[in-house]
Amino acid sequence: MKSTLLSKRLKELRKVNNYTQDYVASALGVVRQTYSHYETGKRTPNSEVLYKLSGLYGISVNDLIQLSFEIDRDIYYDAPGPTQSSDDLAAFLDFFNNPKNQKKFQNNTNLEKELLYYFEKISHEDKKEIIEFTKIKANKRRQ
Repeated sequence: MKSTLLSKRLKELRKVNNYTQDYVASALGVVRQTYSHYETGKRTPNSEVLYKLSGLYGISVNDLIQLSFEIDRDIYYDAPGPTQSSDDLAAFLDFFNNPKNQKKFQNNTNLEKELLYYFEKISHEDKKEIIEFTKIKANKRRQ
């Protein structure tokens, strides 16, 4: 993967979506200078950052890396205001970027991390219900 192609695509995606570097950096949980280095090709985003970028732009990581899609440069979008889902994403990222939690959950997949994050936020009764549901699903899979 040529970082110059990726860096150009990142800048293009940001501009088409009418995002500022500050906005994208905030969504990624990095400082603006780090994000700026992604756009200039001085740094290459790691896999976690690529995953976050794909979520921000609503494309797959594969599309982001392979650069296999076209951007309609004639359409410009206003940057969306914060939504509940973006607040949830920010809280989720803060939780897993906490050094204490990074070590604790380092061997979990992203899907497992998401499940554990939201599982901690629900009541004891809801946890029991989800465990029972999971047992039913697991038993169906074995059959």
